[in-house]
Amino acid sequence: MTSFRGTLPPGSPDYVYLPVEVPPGTAELHVSYTYDRPPVPAGTPGNALDIGLFDSRGTELGGRGFRGWSGGARTEFSVRADEATPGYLPGPLHPGTWHIALGPYTVAPQGLSYEVTVTLTAGESGRAPEPVYPPGGAPGRGRDWYRGDCHLHSWHSDGRRTPAEIADLARAAGLDFINSSDHNTNASHAHWADAAGDDLLVLLGEEVTTRNGHVLALGIEPGTFVDWRYRARDNRWAHFARAIHRAGGLVVPAHPHATCVGCGWRFGFAEADVVEVWNGAWTPDDEVTLAAWDAQLVASVRGDRAWLPAMGDSDAHRDPDVVGMPQTVVLADELTREAVQEGLRAGRSYVAESRNVSLAFSVTAEGGERAGIGERLAAGPGTAVTVRLEVTGGPRCSVRFVTDQGVLFTGGPLPVSGTGTVEWRTTPAYAAYVRAELRHETAAGPVPGVMAAFTNPVFLGR
Repeated sequence: MTSFRGTLPPGSPDYVYLPVEVPPGTAELHVSYTYDRPPVPAGTPGNALDIGLFDSRGTELGGRGFRGWSGGARTEFSVRADEATPGYLPGPLHPGTWHIALGPYTVAPQGLSYEVTVTLTAGESGRAPEPVYPPGGAPGRGRDWYRGDCHLHSWHSDGRRTPAEIADLARAAGLDFINSSDHNTNASHAHWADAAGDDLLVLLGEEVTTRNGHVLALGIEPGTFVDWRYRARDNRWAHFARAIHRAGGLVVPAHPHATCVGCGWRFGFAEADVVEVWNGAWTPDDEVTLAAWDAQLVASVRGDRAWLPAMGDSDAHRDPDVVGMPQTVVLADELTREAVQEGLRAGRSYVAESRNVSLAFSVTAEGGERAGIGERLAAGPGTAVTVRLEVTGGPRCSVRFVTDQGVLFTGGPLPVSGTGTVEWRTTPAYAAYVRAELRHETAAGPVPGVMAAFTNPVFLGR
């Protein structure tokens, strides 16, 4: 047994590595740790210490030696050849220098005092399990609208639900696909196969949780690990964004305006494929993100940049977090990883608070030409076009049509049945794009109601 004790001052490095010599014939490595939590003045973060493990292949950025990460979710973990604590990877315990990785997430003014205990058990090494991953497709319904939740946490990071429990909740929420997104680990990838089925496509991913924001690696190749140990000022993010793309994944900045420490996105959107605009229950954070995203749409129609589609996810960790609230509804040619990703990347999608809400949104020109969500209606500047939104599942909700000139139409409320159709006429000269919002009732005043659903835009004009 080996113990490490130390005190990390405010301003300490983001990651501290404690070397552990693993001799030949080691069957198990067990780690436990504690740290102090002194009282701090109001408004000052207290101590929070994350932990993980790298094996004898080293701690270099890129993670060849990565063996697991539990953040602050666990006080102990074990790794063997044949099994490991959730969040960690089973496999051979090759002799050499291993490292316990400490991540002082926040440090109190008094400093952070820690004690780490490592216990090595000698014995016969078991056989490493052969990983089995979920299939990359499900039967589906052909070209159709599929519902998914792509930001979910299991007990392989700081969630409290098993993959099987998450899958059961996903089915109950009417979802067709989900994406695993545990913090800074790919350890769950080999534990989703039994959760998938003909009625549920399981994509594999990771929430890359840096000190300058979080990003979903959505639908990466099974077993892919994406390192997180850098800040925006290190100029390393573009390298890892390319790694996500090489692994067949989408880059999706998550909750970019969240206010928790380290949660706000600081890397820019040049490498992003989609942005998570709605995260969990609708809050002022989401309202700010929606406004920022809309400003990006305005910039795109002025030719400053390509447009960035929006999506929404639950970020569910444990009760009472609701899997599938919200959910992204995407038009895909089939229920496969590639088809769902293509629909998300193209913006052929809308976000709804639950399976009860369905939208059909389109714009039609006088001559009959029509475009749907994520598409462009190539009509002349003065051509009259009709914007049409059909809603089910939105009782007493109001409808807003938002353009590059702001909110130009408000309709409703819808009847208590929740079903209704709203139309508005405009021209491409008046609106370069139009998107729809479905809002719940609100008190009198300028603040809009809580979101029930919103769409990606339809672009107007050539």
